[in-house]
Amino acid sequence: MSFNLTVIAQAVAFALFIWFTVKFVWPPMLRAIEARQKQVADGLAAAEQGKKALESSSKQAEQAIQAARVRAAEIISQAEKRDAQMVEAAKAAAKEEGDREKAGAKADIEQQSQRAREQLRDQVAALAVAGAEKILRREVDAKAHAELLDGIKKQL
Repeated sequence: MSFNLTVIAQAVAFALFIWFTVKFVWPPMLRAIEARQKQVADGLAAAEQGKKALESSSKQAEQAIQAARVRAAEIISQAEKRDAQMVEAAKAAAKEEGDREKAGAKADIEQQSQRAREQLRDQVAALAVAGAEKILRREVDAKAHAELLDGIKKQL
């Protein structure tokens, strides 16, 4: 195998190509690769941080929803209690009004009954006097007549 000038020239050209590549091409490529690696690493870290933030937000949202459900249940419970109280108060007021009306009606009935008794006494007394007058067929004086009527009223 003979080494001639062509092989040496190709070896020198290849060495110059390697030197040029190492000196001028390779550093920008390494910087680009490192920048891309850093960018990917930052993206992955941001994604991980976002995932953690999402989980945290999800937990907080779930807690807020649970607290809202508890509060809603409390409000509903309070509303039901208030409703029951209002119904009981209305029942008590209605019963009280009914009792007042019943007492008023009883008093009215008692008053009308008393008036009817008085009228009945007057009528019975008048009938008794008329009957006695017819039986006796004589005139009774006014004073005796009034005393007689009072006595009959008291007896009735």
